[in-house]
Amino acid sequence: MNIKKLVGALLLINLLQFFVGLLIFVILGRTIINEISIYMYLSVGVMLLSSVITILGLYFAFRFKNINITESIQNLEELNTKLRAQRHDYLNHFQVIYGLMELGEYEEAKNYIDPVFKDIMKVSKALKTAQPAVNALLQAKIEAAEKKNIDLYLEIRSELKNLPLEAWNLCKVLANIIDNGITALSEVEHERSIHLEIGEDQNNYTFNIYNNGPEIQKNQLENIFKQGYSTKRDEEHGMGLYIVSKIVKDAGGSIKVTSDTGKTNFFIELPKAVK
Repeated sequence: MNIKKLVGALLLINLLQFFVGLLIFVILGRTIINEISIYMYLSVGVMLLSSVITILGLYFAFRFKNINITESIQNLEELNTKLRAQRHDYLNHFQVIYGLMELGEYEEAKNYIDPVFKDIMKVSKALKTAQPAVNALLQAKIEAAEKKNIDLYLEIRSELKNLPLEAWNLCKVLANIIDNGITALSEVEHERSIHLEIGEDQNNYTFNIYNNGPEIQKNQLENIFKQGYSTKRDEEHGMGLYIVSKIVKDAGGSIKVTSDTGKTNFFIELPKAVK
């Protein structure tokens, strides 16, 4: 069944239930209060409360989804702008390189093309999956890491065609873990890097995300996916990895984390959706 139709039907049923219960409540208000009517009041009150809770739950679920979709759209727009800018600049770059070659300035031509090539490769590495939202997120995170002088390396060996969850939910998972890595690496002085490896086997997709930041202590690892738990202070942390774990488990997958000196690793497995 289409999930949107199912949620819409549940919302409609609960709204009808709410208004019917409200009508009964008003009618009961005009009757003589006795033992039976008291029980009726309680029953209708519980029904109304149940409807309100369900309606609010559906509302916040839609709101949460819309926030993530908005983030994905924004990332897509930024990626589109990046691609347009690159396409617009190609001719200018080629003209400059051709002119330098004509003048025999081969070393200058090489120095000029190096940053241009790296910029092109950053985008091409992020465009290897069949999920535009994921591609856009990876491009955005490459740039976010670069601003912090952190290298984000991608190795993508899967197109992610049969995901068991919405693409924007996978974006939420990857974004939280990468952002945590960026935050952790802000505490170290040496060369900083994050690696994301996306692969697949016959039954599962795999996501291996690791960084060379500080070690997470064993007692912290045991609680890292619990709601409200955080290794950070003076910041609003404690929900990100709980949400990551919930999304992964709701999709039938698993997530593990290991940490030692010089390497913290998150490994996620997601089952392929049945075609």
